[in-house]
Amino acid sequence: MDKTNPELISLIRSLKQKSKEENVNIWRDIAERLEKPLRVWPEVNVSRIERYANENDVIIVPGKVLGSGMLKKKVTVSAYRFSREAKEKIENAGGKTLTIEELMAINPKGKGVKIIG
Repeated sequence: MDKTNPELISLIRSLKQKSKEENVNIWRDIAERLEKPLRVWPEVNVSRIERYANENDVIIVPGKVLGSGMLKKKVTVSAYRFSREAKEKIENAGGKTLTIEELMAINPKGKGVKIIG
C-alpha cells in the first residue's frame, strides 16, 4: 500500500467501516487487498473480464483495469484505477465504470459482486 496516499488510506477506512456496518465480508476483503504493496496489486485486462464475466455482471478489480483485448459483454466494472482505453472499451460495450466508492454507495451489501484479480 502507498502509505502516503491519503485518498487510498481514506478508501481503505471506508471499506472496513462499510464491512462492519453492513456485516458483509466483501468490503473487508477488498480493503485487505488494497493494503498490500502496489507491486502486487492486480492489473486486469478487459480480455480477462470478457473471459470470466457474464452479461450484466458487476465486477470489482482491487487494482487497475487495462485495455488489452476485446470486450463484447455489457458489464459494470469497479476498480481503483482504469486506463483510458479500458474505460472506453467497457463503455463502448454498453457497460459502466465506477469507482470503488461509487459501487459501495449503490450496493452497500456487495450483493452479486464478483472479484476479478
